[in-house]
Amino acid sequence: MQGEPADPAARPRRTRRTGRHPVRLRHPRQPPAPVTPGDIDDWGPAGTPAGPFRLVPVRVERDLPLLARWMNDPAVAVFWELSGPPAVTADHLRAQLAGDGRSVPCVGVLDGTPMSYWEVYRADRDPLARHYAARPHDTGLHVLIGAAGDRGRGLGGVLLRTVADLALDHTPASTRVVAEPDLRNVPSVTAFLNAGFRFSAELDLPAKRAALMIRDRAVRHLL
Repeated sequence: MQGEPADPAARPRRTRRTGRHPVRLRHPRQPPAPVTPGDIDDWGPAGTPAGPFRLVPVRVERDLPLLARWMNDPAVAVFWELSGPPAVTADHLRAQLAGDGRSVPCVGVLDGTPMSYWEVYRADRDPLARHYAARPHDTGLHVLIGAAGDRGRGLGGVLLRTVADLALDHTPASTRVVAEPDLRNVPSVTAFLNAGFRFSAELDLPAKRAALMIRDRAVRHLL
């Protein structure tokens, strides 16, 4: 039966108490805790060489015009595939906000200016977990830099390092942060490397061939 150990000797035994029903010693496994917008709010701001930075959970009615504009930038659309009318981006955002806590969409605000889009997600609860050796509480990141003027000057690496540090600081059960940028997106892969992630493997995902990038808590003090 699914969920039972293959070795009968390894199965939990039952004990009987006089006049009572058998008591199974095995307790049901609790589902892993989700990540929530409130969790992200609690992360607060962080200092960076480019100024104070904060992740702000998305509110569709407030953030949709800006995010839809970014998604229609050809340099973004080739990888995110969310170009088109604002409803396309809105559907993507609402699917996350109405989900079971696997992912929280956020706007990255640098020195008071919204300039990036992030998804902080539970990689071990995501379909990605079918494609790599996921660990409990793996934290995943997706990111795009919105304005063209903010690209190509090292901000991606700086902010990825900052957000990875925030994730590790505020999710003590997580031993690492993972990401899976498209292999064709050389600037993105480079930014992850500059942020202290290591290239772990190439993954054949349904929509892309990806680079599995991992930043381990155990080596954080060396970075």
